[in-house]
Amino acid sequence: METKKKTKKVQLVKLAHARSGDKGDTANVGLIALKPEFYPLLAKQVTAARVARHFRGLIRGGVERYELPNLNSLNFLLHGALGGGGTISLKTDAQGKVFSTALLRMEIAVPRGLRV
Repeated sequence: METKKKTKKVQLVKLAHARSGDKGDTANVGLIALKPEFYPLLAKQVTAARVARHFRGLIRGGVERYELPNLNSLNFLLHGALGGGGTISLKTDAQGKVFSTALLRMEIAVPRGLRV
């Protein structure tokens, strides 16, 4: 007898919106839950380690995560992400604007009954 999965994979774009920018060689990505009930899922599953794996090969440094539960948000600092920073980098996106869009492609597990 098959057991039904209790969760399904969903891209973060269905649960959150994001903004990103830069400070030197560090990209800053804010992940904001679309609904307050989505925040606990984000806080549990979108860890610094998981974000670092998601951006493997694109960043040279570590990832820091800050929780802002009063805003239903997480903020990530991606160190070594911008090839030295906006004024000296040869990267196409030296200000880190597309990191937010890239993060929203990450998938997490959500309960099957959750309306997204």
